[in-house]
Parts: sequence; C-alpha cells; structure tokens
Amino acid sequence: MPTIVTLFFILVWAIPALAQTRASDKEWNALVEGAKKEGKVVVAGSPDPVMRNQIIPKFKERYGIGIELLAGRSSEISARVRTERGSGIYSVDVYLAGPDTTATTLYAEKMIDPLKPLLVMSEVADGSKWKLGKIWFADPEESFAVRAFSSVATLMFINTDQVKPEEMRAAKDLLNAKWRGKISTEDPTTTGSGANAAARFYHDQGEEFVRKLYLDQKAVRTRDRRQMADWLARGTHPICLSCREDDVRPLVKEGFKILEIFSLADMPGSINGSPWMLTLANKAPNPKAAQLFANWILSREGLGIYARGYGSVSLRTDIDESNLNPGNVPKKNIKYFDDTDWNWIVTGRHEYRNKVWQVLKTSK
Repeated sequence: MPTIVTLFFILVWAIPALAQTRASDKEWNALVEGAKKEGKVVVAGSPDPVMRNQIIPKFKERYGIGIELLAGRSSEISARVRTERGSGIYSVDVYLAGPDTTATTLYAEKMIDPLKPLLVMSEVADGSKWKLGKIWFADPEESFAVRAFSSVATLMFINTDQVKPEEMRAAKDLLNAKWRGKISTEDPTTTGSGANAAARFYHDQGEEFVRKLYLDQKAVRTRDRRQMADWLARGTHPICLSCREDDVRPLVKEGFKILEIFSLADMPGSINGSPWMLTLANKAPNPKAAQLFANWILSREGLGIYARGYGSVSLRTDIDESNLNPGNVPKKNIKYFDDTDWNWIVTGRHEYRNKVWQVLKTSK
C-alpha cells in the first residue's frame, strides 16, 4: 500500500512537470510589449501566397508587428544563413523550413534553440488542443522542431484530358512508352521535393524503375514549380510528380481537368508535415518577437490560416477541416508511409537520395 501511495504522488507531481508551461496574463502581456519594442520579426520561409497575403497582414493586425520575410528555397536560405553566421551576422529569428533542411542543416549544425520552453500561449500549451495530446516535437530531444501538420501527400497530378485515371493505377504505368517526354518533375539532382519523390520511388520500386522513369522516359526536370503547374494545365507534360497543391488548386478552380493521385496499387499513401516545420534561430536579433510569432503561428488563428490557405491538415483539434480535400485527410486504421519521419529524413531518405543521384550521374 505505501508503494502504491508513493507512486500515486509521483504521478500527480510528474504530470504537470511533463506538460507544456503556460504563461500568466502578466507574463504574456510582457512578452507582447517586449516584441512590440523590437518592432519586427524576421521569418525565413517559402515564398508562398499564404504567407504574403494572409499571415503577414494578420500578424501585423493582431500585434502591430511587421514580418520581414526572407523568402526562397529552404536549401538556398540555409546556405545564405550559414555564410552570414560564418561572418558573425545573425539576421533570422524564425525558420519555417522543409523537413530536410530542418533536420540535416538547422538542427544538425546547431543553428536553432530549444523552442519547447518558449511555447507558453495558453491555447498552444494546452495538450487538449492537439490531436496527439501535446505539441509534436519531431527532433530526438523533442524540444527543437515542431511538426504542426500531417497530411496525406500527393503522389502525382495528372491532366485527365490527356491521361485517363484508369491509365495510372500502378507505378509501372508511368513506364508506358506513351508517356515518354510527358512527365515533369522538380530536378531530382538537387535537394528538394523532386529528389524526395525519386528517393521514395527507389525505396518502393528499386533502382531499375528509377533508371527507366527518369532516364528512359525522359522525365523533364525543372526548378521552376510554376512552370510545372503550367505544363500540367496545358497538357504539355500531363503527368507531374512534383507539383504543389497550392499551385494546382487555382488551376482546378479555373476549370482545368486535373486529378490528384495519393496512392497506387503498388505504392501506399504517405503522410508528411508540409508545408513546414517550425524552429527558432539561436542568437535571434528579435527574440521576443520571434517567441511571439512562434506561439501565434501555432494558435488556432495562425495555424488555421495556413491549414485553410495551403490545404494541409493541421494537428490541432479545433481547426475546421471541412474545406480540405478529403484525400488529404489521414484515414483511421490505414498505415501510411511517413515521409517526414525524422529517422527517414536523416538516414533512409538520405541513403536512397544518394542512390538516385548515383544512378542519374552514372547514366549521363
């Protein structure tokens, strides 16, 4: 009996210790005032319209603080930041970066600080507001990198004026000679979604499939995502392996017959954490504003804007998902391949991506 009582008290005291700490009203108001004195927050992230057209003006409206956006591909931004930091320049407060950059650069090169103790907004710290019962920190220490989304990922898009759905049931259908020169992809020879897709194909289908798809089928490579979407809509390249949903969605609204494919008979669906993982730069020039933004972007208002605008499934419990494509919402009792799993990012995908690069390099 004493042992049971002792265990009970240990659990009672341990549960609050494990929970996210919430700021009092006084502490929160002090944070807001401190952020206002700093005057701005510098956010490094994708140049997507949701950030420019909705997040930036809403944060300014809410707190009177401007967001200075350092926009570009995650790999390009991290290279720039690495150079700046080497010269003693620390210009970024917050990163909204892809999982690869987050894990293999920002975290691996110690460019970020623990974020967990700084997430103190009441509705953010409240575990009941999250589908997992808590904020999902994806890194090994569960302290640095927040994964705020988990959506079923697009495997490809097809223009159904050119490609009938029944013609694309299995991965091998991509190898039909009919589609030679008709497939577009983000350049798989550089870090990004194109290389990630190629790594998945290699993992599931093997080296020979990758060789046939990217070389024999003459898949057209580009680093211009809008170019791919335009090709898809016009039917120039009616199969797109790397188009982004936020680029394609407006085209669908305009009447283009585009179908989003989430899985194939021999390639199960996958989930990912797109559009970003949230991390906080160390030696941030505006630390209070950085903390305020990090809390707000994970709030119902901030994350809701991104979820609706980008079409991603957030991990909050209080965000309306009725506007989302049902195909993007994970189904219960279905086992998905997690493309944003930390171990897959730093080991598996890295390994398979290098194998892809070797295939493409040796076949030149």
